[in-house]
Amino acid sequence: MSLRKTTAVGAAAAVLIVLPLVLQQVNDYWMHIVIMIGIFSILSMSLNVIIGYAGQFALGHAAFYGIGAYSAALLMIHFQVSFWIALPAAAMIAGFFGFLLGTPVIRLRGDYLGIVTLGFGEIVRLIFVNWVDVTRGPMGLPGIPAPTLFGYTFSGKTEFYYLILALALLTFFVIHRIVHSGVGLSLMTLREDETLAQSIGIRPNKYKLLAFTVGAFFAGIAGAFWASYISFVSPDAFRYLDSVNILAMVILGGSASLPGSVLGAVILVLAPELLRYMSDYRMMLLGLAIVLMMIFKPTGFWGEKHRKYNFYGMVRKGEGK
Repeated sequence: MSLRKTTAVGAAAAVLIVLPLVLQQVNDYWMHIVIMIGIFSILSMSLNVIIGYAGQFALGHAAFYGIGAYSAALLMIHFQVSFWIALPAAAMIAGFFGFLLGTPVIRLRGDYLGIVTLGFGEIVRLIFVNWVDVTRGPMGLPGIPAPTLFGYTFSGKTEFYYLILALALLTFFVIHRIVHSGVGLSLMTLREDETLAQSIGIRPNKYKLLAFTVGAFFAGIAGAFWASYISFVSPDAFRYLDSVNILAMVILGGSASLPGSVLGAVILVLAPELLRYMSDYRMMLLGLAIVLMMIFKPTGFWGEKHRKYNFYGMVRKGEGK
């Protein structure tokens, strides 16, 4: 890593560590906004695996977010499971549903895939609404316990901030390792030309299914954190518009770019707060921003860059170090 990159990483780490100390002096509400940026960063990075790297047009990502939230809530409320066990369990349940969804739909492409995943998202939301005996329907599930660590209960936003920061960094690290491995190269080859990928021995169904499973798994982590942070879940938090919002973060920030996913989350979580006085026009402005982005900068603000190295660590032909 160059000196410039090392300095930038060090400065960013210092800012992230001291940020809650600064925000506490300003307004506690902004701590909540930063925590929401962390949650949506995980969601947009997980969706980027499916859309940006695998090239699968999915419109039901909020369903996996909701499955993770409800799974963690039910485990903690009815089975008195610790948050630290409920979190990975909820992620695995969401990942399992991603696998179940991916199995029949990986043969679809483009708009057809988008329609099916959209339908899946609405089916999951309607189950949350109508399965009253388990989910309490529109009334939601209150009283979800906060995490405890060595006898200490998380009671303030500062503790939740550091927790979501750790989860977001873990998500970034794991997905980064995946997409910069042979698996990631296979996914991007499928995205560019599935027929070519098959001709060189890449199995499309295997890698598409992996993308859906990984994306759903990390969305489940975000959902489990959300449930414990808010201590209440209801179907209203997992609507179609939430899936569109996460998709917009991927598009604006940059497809096939993890830093772009984080940037997209920052923009689209902060923008509604900064434009609160224009609440009647926020969705219109969001749509306009996406259209303009697709026309003038289709790779997003921080889109995918050409890789200098291939999987074997060799410099690509014609490129210097």
